[in-house]
Formats: sequence, C-alpha cells, structure tokens
Amino acid sequence: MQKQRARTAPAVKTPAGKAPARKRRRLQRAEREQMIVKGAIRFFAEHGFKGQTRELARRLGITQPLLYRYFPNKNALIERVYEEVFVARWNPEWETWIADRTQPLHARLVRFYQDYTRNILNYEWIRLFLFSGLEGLEINRRYLRFMRDRIWSKVIAEIRFENGRPSLEEEPASETEIELVWAVIASIFYIGVRRWVFGLPVPEDLDAIIEDKVKGFLEGAPAAMAAPAKSANAPRVRPRDL
Repeated sequence: MQKQRARTAPAVKTPAGKAPARKRRRLQRAEREQMIVKGAIRFFAEHGFKGQTRELARRLGITQPLLYRYFPNKNALIERVYEEVFVARWNPEWETWIADRTQPLHARLVRFYQDYTRNILNYEWIRLFLFSGLEGLEINRRYLRFMRDRIWSKVIAEIRFENGRPSLEEEPASETEIELVWAVIASIFYIGVRRWVFGLPVPEDLDAIIEDKVKGFLEGAPAAMAAPAKSANAPRVRPRDL
C-alpha cells in the first residue's frame, strides 16, 4: 500500500508585479493624535475652518467617532491647531533680541523680522490666519493681542529710547506709533498673501527684502512718531486697548 503524500497548502497567488499586502501598524495614541492635528492643519488651510470634520476624518482614513475620541468637538480641534501653528512656533528670544541695547537698533530689528518671517511665511500660517478673520474666529485677534503686548510695544519703546523720547510708562503709545509698527508686519504678511492666496511670484531673497523694509522704516518712522500729522491733542492709545 502506497503511502499518501503529505498535503501542502496551496501557494498564495498575487497579481504579477505586486507584493503581498502588509498589515497596517497600529498607531500609538500620541502618534494618531499628532496625525490628526497635522491633517487638520492642512485641511483647514485648504478649506477654511468651516470644513466638516466628517470630510477631515475621511481624508485621514479614520471614522468621525474615532476623531472625536481624541478631540471632543470641533472647537477643541481648532484650539489645538492654533497652539500648533501660532503658539508653538513663537520664539521667546525675539523679545530679548529687540530689547538688547548692546546692539544697534537696526541690527536688532533686522534679526527679529528676518527670523519672524521664516516662521510665518508658509502656506498653513498665512491661510489659517486669513480664514480665522474671514470666518469670525478669535484666533487672529488673540494672536494680534499677543503681538501687540510682546513685540509692538517693545519696538516702540526702543525707537523712543534711541531718539531720547519719553518711555511708554511716561507717555502711552500714539495711534501713529502703533500704525507704523503694524505696517511693517502687515507688509511682510502680504508677501505670504501674494504667494499662497493670489498665486503670484514673490522675491527669492526675503532676507534682503526684510533688511530694506527695516531700513525704510527706521529712516522715516521715528520722525513721524515724534511729530505725527495729527494735532498735538490727538488721543493717545494704550497698547492693551488695541
């Protein structure tokens, strides 16, 4: 009697040129949360904050209930996006650079504005900031208050010191001073708008452009701040009221 041959499982056939599918690695909670945040940043930058979380979940390859296990509601997710894009990219050394009177004021402001530009001039930052304002969210107002308290007031204080004028404690900032400092930031921001909103070309050497902006600012702004076009009785503005 012949021995029966041992049966072997048939080989798994795969389409020509294709490797067998691999099982997805199960993400740890922190990894998945970061994946959701990164996806949300890109999604909201493309569609605005009115974009639906259902569509975001579909894009991420997860279910909407799973998304809400990490962020209980859309506002919580938007708050995390704000923290990641606007707060986490803030460099606390900026304030130190501006106030360092061992260096010429021009050099201090160039250093700050060049580094600041490298942090904000990107697709997500520019578009999220604009969408926040257009859709009536608090994100851009919170950020501008932060800038006002941490940066604008310091720039005004240093220009006053450089030109022998009263400190902000002695004399609150004028509307002219605030507007002139705001104009520098606005002109930098508009470079990003030209690129990521209008799709227009922008200068390649942004450091040189920033240096020229600071030069123009310091050649004209201090004189205008000291002798604004408005009457001497024009109201003064405290930075915290803006």
